[in-house]
Amino acid sequence: MKKVNTKNFKKTLSKFKTGVTVVCVKDKEFTFGKTVNSFNSLSLNPPLVLFSLGNYSSSIKTYLKNKFLTINILSKKQKTISNHFSEKNPKFKKIDFINGKHNTAIIKGCISNLECEVIDKIKKGDHIIFICKVLNVHYDDLQKPLSYFNSKYC
Repeated sequence: MKKVNTKNFKKTLSKFKTGVTVVCVKDKEFTFGKTVNSFNSLSLNPPLVLFSLGNYSSSIKTYLKNKFLTINILSKKQKTISNHFSEKNPKFKKIDFINGKHNTAIIKGCISNLECEVIDKIKKGDHIIFICKVLNVHYDDLQKPLSYFNSKYC
């Protein structure tokens, strides 16, 4: 076993294969998105999911004040979308969005999309955990998922 430090902790966690999502919120006419792999289901009844964002994130205030958001689970063909939304302050780029029932931004072409209502926010460490009730879903059985392992897409 090695001593826990930032480098060893990040390297150890990179050995856990995850899916890749982009969480989107709207602020007036502008859509904000963040690439997130800290996403998972929490409850079936009621349908709840969670994800976390760093409290140092450039758009954290926008996420904190929004009641509705989308979690877009990316397909293998959407690496460029993941890279775009992983930038600190992504510049405007042409992304195909569909408006959700709660004025949310749904990314087209994903393996699945969840339209959610934020029901709780918990600050732990240097992150904020968002707990969300799932309101509407869409999925595509023909797509393959974008995965992340060992600090690389796979």
